[in-house]
Amino acid sequence: MRKEPNSLRSIILTGLFAAIIYLGIFILRIPIPALVGRPFINFGNTLAALAILFLGFRNGALAGIIGLGGFDILNGYAATSWLTMLEVLVVAVVIEGIYRVFHYQDSKKYIIMIAIAAGATKIVTSYCVSIVEALMVGTAFKTALVASFLSLPATVINSISTAICVPILYFLAKKIFTAAHFMN
Repeated sequence: MRKEPNSLRSIILTGLFAAIIYLGIFILRIPIPALVGRPFINFGNTLAALAILFLGFRNGALAGIIGLGGFDILNGYAATSWLTMLEVLVVAVVIEGIYRVFHYQDSKKYIIMIAIAAGATKIVTSYCVSIVEALMVGTAFKTALVASFLSLPATVINSISTAICVPILYFLAKKIFTAAHFMN
């Protein structure tokens, strides 16, 4: 699936993943109180990581940007949707870089390591995004640093779920895609 980024099949799967990512956030989200932003627990990042693993950097990142960014734009987060899209790109670079180092081998060990790295990257990017969001509304820098740190619980939960769910869903989806002849 990763070899043909411009094929009709890859374009359709990119759109399908974008829709699944959007629905994964829209249907299941649990708001968490925070000092900065309006965070919530969701499976969008997990699904975006899967899109990157299956579709490759370009199409996977595009699916994540459309799914996560589209959700933000359509659900009251438009002012900071660009930050979400930037986060998707950073996570995509990390996933693709690690996957490349592993020569695109998808052993359980490698996929688990990629999932943990994706979750850890999301913690760092969300912290940075929270700082930017706080600064955008006029918060002092030191206050933004502390408030952003105290606003991380939802991100940590999302990151843990990414580290756990990505390997499980990856191998399940791989079986389904192989059976349906979506993968070579």
